[in-house]
Amino acid sequence: MKSGSNLEKILKAGHFAFTGELGPPRGTGAEEVRHKASFLKGMVDSVNITDNQTAVVRMSSWAASLIVLQEGLEPNYQMVCRDRNRLAMQSDILGAYTLGIRNMLCLSGDHQKFGDHPQAKGVFDVDSMQLIGMVKKMRDEGKFLGGAEILNPPQIFIGAASNPFADPFEWRVHRLAKKIASGVDFIQTQCIYNMEKFRAFIKQANEMGLTEKVYILAGVTPMKSVGMAKYMKSKVPGMDVPDEIIKRLQGVDKTKVADEGIKIACEQIEEFKEMKGVAGVHLMAIEWEHKVPEIAERAKVLPRPVID
Repeated sequence: MKSGSNLEKILKAGHFAFTGELGPPRGTGAEEVRHKASFLKGMVDSVNITDNQTAVVRMSSWAASLIVLQEGLEPNYQMVCRDRNRLAMQSDILGAYTLGIRNMLCLSGDHQKFGDHPQAKGVFDVDSMQLIGMVKKMRDEGKFLGGAEILNPPQIFIGAASNPFADPFEWRVHRLAKKIASGVDFIQTQCIYNMEKFRAFIKQANEMGLTEKVYILAGVTPMKSVGMAKYMKSKVPGMDVPDEIIKRLQGVDKTKVADEGIKIACEQIEEFKEMKGVAGVHLMAIEWEHKVPEIAERAKVLPRPVID
Protein backbone atom coordinates (compact mmCIF):
# COMPACT_ATOMS: atom_id res chain seq x y z
CA MET A 1 0.00 0.00 0.00
CA LYS A 2 1.48 3.31 -1.11
CA SER A 3 -0.31 6.26 0.43
CA GLY A 4 2.28 8.96 -0.20
CA SER A 5 2.27 9.57 3.57
CA ASN A 6 5.52 10.87 5.04
CA LEU A 7 4.61 9.34 8.42
CA GLU A 8 4.18 5.94 6.77
CA LYS A 9 7.58 6.22 5.05
CA ILE A 10 9.29 7.18 8.34
CA LEU A 11 7.75 4.23 10.19
CA LYS A 12 8.37 1.70 7.40
CA ALA A 13 12.02 2.78 7.21
CA GLY A 14 12.35 1.92 10.92
CA HIS A 15 12.88 5.48 12.19
CA PHE A 16 11.50 6.52 15.57
CA ALA A 17 8.50 8.68 14.59
CA PHE A 18 7.67 11.98 16.24
CA THR A 19 4.22 13.48 15.65
CA GLY A 20 2.56 16.62 17.01
CA GLU A 21 -0.89 18.10 17.47
CA LEU A 22 -2.64 21.32 16.50
CA GLY A 23 -6.11 22.43 17.58
CA PRO A 24 -8.01 24.51 14.98
CA PRO A 25 -9.29 27.93 16.12
CA ARG A 26 -12.79 28.87 17.30
CA GLY A 27 -13.21 31.19 14.34
CA THR A 28 -12.10 31.79 10.77
CA GLY A 29 -8.51 32.78 11.51
CA ALA A 30 -6.21 30.98 9.09
CA GLU A 31 -3.35 33.03 10.58
CA GLU A 32 -3.84 31.33 13.94
CA VAL A 33 -3.38 27.92 12.27
CA ARG A 34 -0.30 29.18 10.38
CA HIS A 35 1.17 30.64 13.57
CA LYS A 36 0.82 27.34 15.46
CA ALA A 37 2.13 25.42 12.42
CA SER A 38 5.28 27.61 12.29
CA PHE A 39 6.52 26.04 15.57
CA LEU A 40 5.96 22.50 14.30
CA LYS A 41 7.56 22.71 10.86
CA GLY A 42 10.71 20.58 10.68
CA MET A 43 10.05 19.32 14.21
CA VAL A 44 7.43 16.60 13.59
CA ASP A 45 6.80 13.96 10.91
CA SER A 46 3.08 14.72 10.86
CA VAL A 47 0.65 16.84 12.89
CA ASN A 48 -2.77 15.78 14.21
CA ILE A 49 -5.54 18.23 13.36
CA THR A 50 -8.31 17.73 15.90
CA ASP A 51 -12.00 17.41 14.98
CA ASN A 52 -14.23 19.55 17.25
CA GLN A 53 -12.08 18.43 20.18
CA THR A 54 -13.88 18.08 23.55
CA ALA A 55 -17.15 18.49 21.58
CA VAL A 56 -16.52 22.22 21.21
CA VAL A 57 -17.12 23.87 17.80
CA ARG A 58 -13.94 24.77 15.94
CA MET A 59 -12.80 25.25 12.35
CA SER A 60 -13.26 21.94 10.54
CA SER A 61 -10.43 19.46 10.69
CA TRP A 62 -10.10 19.12 6.91
CA ALA A 63 -9.97 22.92 6.41
CA ALA A 64 -7.24 23.36 9.03
CA SER A 65 -5.45 20.32 7.51
CA LEU A 66 -5.32 22.10 4.15
CA ILE A 67 -3.81 25.25 5.71
CA VAL A 68 -1.18 23.10 7.45
CA LEU A 69 -0.45 21.35 4.14
CA GLN A 70 0.14 24.72 2.47
CA GLU A 71 2.63 25.50 5.27
CA GLY A 72 4.71 22.44 4.35
CA LEU A 73 3.55 20.23 7.21
CA GLU A 74 1.90 16.85 6.82
CA PRO A 75 -1.53 16.72 8.49
CA ASN A 76 -2.99 13.73 10.30
CA TYR A 77 -6.65 14.44 9.69
CA GLN A 78 -8.87 13.43 12.60
CA MET A 79 -12.46 12.32 12.12
CA VAL A 80 -14.90 11.55 14.92
CA CYS A 81 -18.01 9.39 14.71
CA ARG A 82 -20.06 11.79 16.82
CA ASP A 83 -20.92 14.35 14.12
CA ARG A 84 -21.40 12.55 10.78
CA ASN A 85 -23.18 9.60 9.24
CA ARG A 86 -21.49 7.23 6.79
CA LEU A 87 -22.49 9.30 3.74
CA ALA A 88 -20.84 12.46 5.08
CA MET A 89 -17.80 10.53 6.31
CA GLN A 90 -17.11 8.83 2.99
CA SER A 91 -17.56 12.04 0.99
CA ASP A 92 -15.24 13.92 3.39
CA ILE A 93 -12.62 11.16 3.04
CA LEU A 94 -12.75 11.42 -0.76
CA GLY A 95 -12.51 15.21 -0.58
CA ALA A 96 -9.65 15.19 1.93
CA TYR A 97 -7.62 12.71 -0.10
CA THR A 98 -8.27 14.60 -3.36
CA LEU A 99 -6.87 17.77 -1.78
CA GLY A 100 -3.67 16.06 -0.60
CA ILE A 101 -4.43 14.66 2.87
CA ARG A 102 -2.76 11.24 3.30
CA ASN A 103 -3.18 10.30 6.99
CA MET A 104 -6.39 9.90 8.96
CA LEU A 105 -7.11 9.19 12.61
CA CYS A 106 -10.41 7.39 13.26
CA LEU A 107 -11.99 8.31 16.61
CA SER A 108 -15.29 7.93 18.45
CA GLY A 109 -15.20 11.53 19.69
CA ASP A 110 -15.94 13.06 23.10
CA HIS A 111 -19.65 12.90 23.93
CA GLN A 112 -21.48 16.14 23.05
CA LYS A 113 -22.81 16.51 26.62
CA PHE A 114 -19.26 17.52 27.66
CA GLY A 115 -19.02 20.28 25.04
CA ASP A 116 -20.50 23.70 24.29
CA HIS A 117 -23.62 22.28 22.57
CA PRO A 118 -24.82 19.60 25.01
CA GLN A 119 -28.23 19.47 23.27
CA ALA A 120 -26.62 18.49 19.94
CA LYS A 121 -27.77 15.18 18.49
CA GLY A 122 -24.98 12.63 18.51
CA VAL A 123 -24.78 10.72 15.24
CA PHE A 124 -22.55 7.69 15.99
CA ASP A 125 -23.87 6.00 12.82
CA VAL A 126 -20.67 3.91 12.85
CA ASP A 127 -18.22 3.45 15.72
CA SER A 128 -14.43 3.90 15.55
CA MET A 129 -13.86 0.19 14.72
CA GLN A 130 -16.35 0.39 11.84
CA LEU A 131 -14.84 3.67 10.66
CA ILE A 132 -11.41 2.00 10.46
CA GLY A 133 -12.96 -0.88 8.49
CA MET A 134 -14.76 1.54 6.18
CA VAL A 135 -11.58 3.47 5.30
CA LYS A 136 -9.75 0.18 4.73
CA LYS A 137 -12.55 -1.08 2.43
CA MET A 138 -12.44 2.18 0.47
CA ARG A 139 -8.64 1.96 0.16
CA ASP A 140 -7.94 -1.75 -0.33
CA GLU A 141 -11.11 -2.94 -2.08
CA GLY A 142 -11.93 0.33 -3.84
CA LYS A 143 -15.51 0.10 -2.58
CA PHE A 144 -17.89 2.25 -0.59
CA LEU A 145 -19.51 0.77 2.50
CA GLY A 146 -22.65 0.27 0.41
CA GLY A 147 -20.70 -1.89 -2.06
CA ALA A 148 -20.42 0.44 -5.08
CA GLU A 149 -17.03 0.84 -6.81
CA ILE A 150 -14.89 3.91 -6.14
CA LEU A 151 -13.13 5.61 -9.02
CA ASN A 152 -9.55 6.34 -7.87
CA PRO A 153 -9.81 5.00 -4.28
CA PRO A 154 -8.20 7.07 -1.47
CA GLN A 155 -4.84 5.56 -0.42
CA ILE A 156 -4.99 6.68 3.19
CA PHE A 157 -2.62 5.68 5.99
CA ILE A 158 -5.10 4.68 8.71
CA GLY A 159 -4.64 5.61 12.35
CA ALA A 160 -6.62 5.15 15.56
CA ALA A 161 -6.29 5.90 19.26
CA SER A 162 -5.75 3.55 22.18
CA ASN A 163 -6.16 4.20 25.87
CA PRO A 164 -3.90 1.78 27.78
CA PHE A 165 -5.29 2.93 31.15
CA ALA A 166 -9.10 2.81 31.16
CA ASP A 167 -10.78 0.10 33.21
CA PRO A 168 -10.90 -2.82 32.91
CA PHE A 169 -7.14 -2.61 32.24
CA GLU A 170 -6.88 -6.31 31.21
CA TRP A 171 -9.26 -5.62 28.32
CA ARG A 172 -7.32 -2.69 26.81
CA VAL A 173 -4.91 -4.82 24.80
CA HIS A 174 -7.80 -6.89 23.39
CA ARG A 175 -9.51 -3.69 22.23
CA LEU A 176 -6.24 -2.80 20.50
CA ALA A 177 -6.28 -6.24 18.84
CA LYS A 178 -9.81 -5.54 17.53
CA LYS A 179 -8.66 -2.25 15.99
CA ILE A 180 -5.77 -4.07 14.30
CA ALA A 181 -8.22 -6.69 12.98
CA SER A 182 -10.37 -3.82 11.62
CA GLY A 183 -7.40 -2.64 9.55
CA VAL A 184 -5.55 0.10 11.41
CA ASP A 185 -1.95 0.89 10.34
CA PHE A 186 -0.79 3.01 13.28
CA ILE A 187 -1.95 3.77 16.82
CA GLN A 188 -1.49 6.87 18.94
CA THR A 189 -2.08 6.34 22.64
CA GLN A 190 -3.74 8.51 25.28
CA CYS A 191 -1.20 10.63 27.21
CA ILE A 192 0.93 8.41 29.39
CA TYR A 193 1.98 9.29 32.93
CA ASN A 194 1.81 5.90 34.63
CA MET A 195 4.89 4.35 33.03
CA GLU A 196 4.62 1.15 35.06
CA LYS A 197 1.12 0.46 33.74
CA PHE A 198 2.17 1.33 30.18
CA ARG A 199 5.14 -1.08 30.41
CA ALA A 200 2.66 -3.84 31.37
CA PHE A 201 0.38 -2.88 28.44
CA ILE A 202 3.18 -2.89 25.83
CA LYS A 203 4.62 -6.14 27.23
CA GLN A 204 1.20 -7.78 26.75
CA ALA A 205 0.93 -6.30 23.23
CA ASN A 206 4.42 -7.65 22.40
CA GLU A 207 3.58 -11.11 23.75
CA MET A 208 0.38 -11.21 21.67
CA GLY A 209 2.35 -10.26 18.53
CA LEU A 210 0.33 -7.06 18.10
CA THR A 211 3.34 -4.74 17.86
CA GLU A 212 4.46 -6.60 14.74
CA LYS A 213 1.15 -5.77 13.03
CA VAL A 214 0.78 -2.09 13.93
CA TYR A 215 2.99 0.92 14.66
CA ILE A 216 2.38 2.20 18.21
CA LEU A 217 3.16 5.84 18.99
CA ALA A 218 3.23 6.56 22.72
CA GLY A 219 1.28 9.68 23.75
CA VAL A 220 3.16 12.35 25.72
CA THR A 221 1.69 15.56 27.18
CA PRO A 222 4.03 17.78 29.23
CA MET A 223 2.49 19.05 32.47
CA LYS A 224 2.40 22.86 32.59
CA SER A 225 1.41 23.19 36.26
CA VAL A 226 0.51 21.35 39.45
CA GLY A 227 -3.12 22.39 38.83
CA MET A 228 -3.09 20.72 35.41
CA ALA A 229 -1.69 17.51 36.92
CA LYS A 230 -4.36 17.46 39.66
CA TYR A 231 -7.13 18.23 37.15
CA MET A 232 -6.02 15.42 34.83
CA LYS A 233 -5.80 13.01 37.75
CA SER A 234 -9.28 13.72 39.13
CA LYS A 235 -11.39 15.06 36.26
CA VAL A 236 -10.25 13.48 32.97
CA PRO A 237 -11.78 10.02 32.38
CA GLY A 238 -9.31 7.25 31.54
CA MET A 239 -6.30 9.32 32.64
CA ASP A 240 -3.86 7.82 35.12
CA VAL A 241 -1.60 10.36 36.83
CA PRO A 242 0.47 8.79 39.64
CA ASP A 243 0.92 10.76 42.88
CA GLU A 244 4.71 10.82 42.42
CA ILE A 245 4.30 13.03 39.31
CA ILE A 246 2.27 15.56 41.34
CA LYS A 247 4.78 15.37 44.22
CA ARG A 248 7.66 15.92 41.82
CA LEU A 249 6.01 19.04 40.35
CA GLN A 250 5.17 20.32 43.85
CA GLY A 251 8.82 19.80 44.86
CA VAL A 252 10.23 22.46 42.53
CA ASP A 253 10.12 26.25 42.63
CA LYS A 254 6.81 27.63 41.25
CA THR A 255 8.66 29.34 38.38
CA LYS A 256 10.22 26.02 37.33
CA VAL A 257 7.14 23.76 37.30
CA ALA A 258 6.64 23.98 33.51
CA ASP A 259 10.33 23.22 32.97
CA GLU A 260 10.03 20.19 35.27
CA GLY A 261 6.97 19.07 33.26
CA ILE A 262 9.06 19.19 30.07
CA LYS A 263 11.88 17.33 31.84
CA ILE A 264 9.49 14.50 32.81
CA ALA A 265 8.21 14.33 29.20
CA CYS A 266 11.78 14.12 27.84
CA GLU A 267 12.66 11.34 30.30
CA GLN A 268 9.61 9.41 29.07
CA ILE A 269 10.60 9.92 25.41
CA GLU A 270 14.11 8.61 26.17
CA GLU A 271 12.57 5.45 27.65
CA PHE A 272 10.12 5.03 24.75
CA LYS A 273 13.03 5.14 22.27
CA GLU A 274 14.40 1.98 23.90
CA MET A 275 11.08 0.24 24.53
CA LYS A 276 10.32 -2.81 22.41
CA GLY A 277 7.08 -2.38 20.51
CA VAL A 278 7.04 1.44 20.59
CA ALA A 279 7.58 2.91 17.10
CA GLY A 280 7.48 6.57 18.04
CA VAL A 281 5.98 9.31 20.18
CA HIS A 282 2.88 11.44 19.70
CA LEU A 283 3.50 14.76 21.47
CA MET A 284 0.30 16.53 22.54
CA ALA A 285 1.54 19.93 23.68
CA ILE A 286 -1.98 21.29 24.18
CA GLU A 287 -2.01 25.03 23.30
CA TRP A 288 1.75 24.89 23.84
CA GLU A 289 2.87 24.50 20.23
CA HIS A 290 5.59 27.15 20.74
CA LYS A 291 7.32 24.78 23.19
CA VAL A 292 7.59 21.92 20.66
CA PRO A 293 11.01 22.98 19.25
CA GLU A 294 12.47 23.09 22.78
CA ILE A 295 10.93 19.71 23.69
CA ALA A 296 12.13 18.11 20.42
CA GLU A 297 15.64 19.48 21.05
CA ARG A 298 15.77 18.32 24.67
CA ALA A 299 14.30 14.91 23.79
CA LYS A 300 17.03 14.47 21.14
CA VAL A 301 14.64 13.63 18.28
CA LEU A 302 16.12 16.18 15.85
CA PRO A 303 16.86 16.46 13.01
CA ARG A 304 13.83 14.62 11.62
CA PRO A 305 14.65 12.15 8.81
CA VAL A 306 13.73 13.22 5.28
CA ILE A 307 12.60 10.39 3.00
CA ASP A 308 11.85 10.96 -0.69
